[in-house]
Amino acid sequence: MRNIARLSLALAIAASSSLASAATVDVLVVAENLAPMNSISFAPLRVGFNSGVFDAFNMGSPAMAGIISIAEGGSGSDWFPAFGAADPGANLGTVVPNPPGPLTPGASGSAVFTIDTDVNPYFTFAAMAVPSNDYFIGNDSPTEHQLFDGAGNLIINNITLKASDIWDAGSEVDGIFGAAFLTGSNNSDRIADTENVHHDFADLSIFNGQQTAAGYTFDSQLGAATDVYRISFQIVPEPASAAMLLLTGGGLLLRRRRMSAV
Repeated sequence: MRNIARLSLALAIAASSSLASAATVDVLVVAENLAPMNSISFAPLRVGFNSGVFDAFNMGSPAMAGIISIAEGGSGSDWFPAFGAADPGANLGTVVPNPPGPLTPGASGSAVFTIDTDVNPYFTFAAMAVPSNDYFIGNDSPTEHQLFDGAGNLIINNITLKASDIWDAGSEVDGIFGAAFLTGSNNSDRIADTENVHHDFADLSIFNGQQTAAGYTFDSQLGAATDVYRISFQIVPEPASAAMLLLTGGGLLLRRRRMSAV
């Protein structure tokens, strides 16, 4: 009887813990470079699970400091503070490639984030595309990617980007001088530009034949419909759920033992 009482108490505690955190889930985020071999690479993916109020950039308008820090250097040194100021409750972080460094063609990286789906149902991302002076991937609208519905269910499993989705921040002149990721080029060098944010992948071909910092000779090979990037999402089972499974299994085992003893 004591074992049954303890089991019942453990189940009740696990159930109440699960109910208390029903809006909180652990999300596995996987970033993959789908571009052809020797084509574009990417800086680590900067992400924010958010309430849908931070607008990082707008097509047809000048790039703001936050997105420039992504597009010209991949660091997010201004993007993260701008995001946090606009949406203090957002959950921000980075998906680091494995091994660490640029996300080269065929490579991937992953990270797990604990998200309150009631507070932060939307997903925003940004990463520099290299070699380039100021090219990047990211979502224009802050509410473009709603990950969770009102019940906390995951409603999209992945975001797949094509070459036609690549952005040019328009803040730096395109050219080998000052381009990131090229051997012999210094990313801190730049020639300022005054274009507005727009889509562009075709001009990446100006880097064809150049040696990259990853050791391969760049060859764009990109057409508008070429897949270049995928971000996948998966809910990781909560500890409370795992405890319920273990305890339920223990309860069945206990009942079987009692029946065999009769």
